[in-house]
Amino acid sequence: MKKLVSYLITSIVDNPDKVEITETSTPQGLIQLNVKVAQEDMGKVIGKRGNIIKAIRSLLRVKTILTGKKAILTLEE
Repeated sequence: MKKLVSYLITSIVDNPDKVEITETSTPQGLIQLNVKVAQEDMGKVIGKRGNIIKAIRSLLRVKTILTGKKAILTLEE
């Protein structure tokens, strides 16, 4: 899941070297993905009315359904 999110985020931003993604999982099987990008790339990742980040979360949701897991994507400042 981290690879999918990493590919999507780095394809959008101007500074792909500043993208940091941390993945943690809980004993219940929930996967938490925290994404940090450069301040000037925040608008590109969020998109107008949050459309880009919603689309990334939708793709992640499809991946979790196929693998039988649950995941949460958080964009940090």
